[in-house]
Amino acid sequence: MTDITAKKLALVTGASRGIGAATAEMLAREGWHVIITGRTEAGLAEVDDRIHKAGGTATIAPFDLADGDAIDRLGSAIGGRWGRLDALILNAAQLGTLAPVPHLDLKEWDKLIALNLTANMRLIRALDPWLRQSAAGHVVAVTSSVASTPRAYWGGYAATKAALENLVSTYGEEVKNVSPIRVHIVDPGATRTVMRARAYPGEDPARLKPPEDAARLILDRLG
Repeated sequence: MTDITAKKLALVTGASRGIGAATAEMLAREGWHVIITGRTEAGLAEVDDRIHKAGGTATIAPFDLADGDAIDRLGSAIGGRWGRLDALILNAAQLGTLAPVPHLDLKEWDKLIALNLTANMRLIRALDPWLRQSAAGHVVAVTSSVASTPRAYWGGYAATKAALENLVSTYGEEVKNVSPIRVHIVDPGATRTVMRARAYPGEDPARLKPPEDAARLILDRLG
């Protein structure tokens, strides 16, 4: 029986489909144990099944990242079971409604901030002690080109991604000289995902690269 505590350990958010699922499955194939999170338990179970059928190992953690207390409980559970975390993949995000800035819905704005920014801050906060226990910890934030190149009607999503990039990069500056932790910002570009289809409903998905290409970009950062 495989001793999962001896494997490298990665936490992947938004892992029930798309880039998150592809990243989790690729990590598992390369010998990592992956903790996969998401709101859709059925989707996570499907990813888990594929991982195990391919000979890998995974742990499902279904919950809403807007639940800050659940993030803290997850951090405590990881510390209690493994005592370390080797990679934190910050992939989960919400697109929101594409609209002019003056027309952004305030309730939706708050949800975007909660999931795309605050949840990631709380994940770093809860998991920093265990990342520091890794011989080579990594934090990877998945971003978008709109974070640095403004695009009409993308204000809500773009603002959260720009803030996330700054937050994660700031964390990287804080830890780079006092720990082995390294941070990475990954922009996968146009990828065949549900979010992309929502943003560009008339686009031919066959012209887009698959999520596995984005997953490879992420894994390349992990050395």
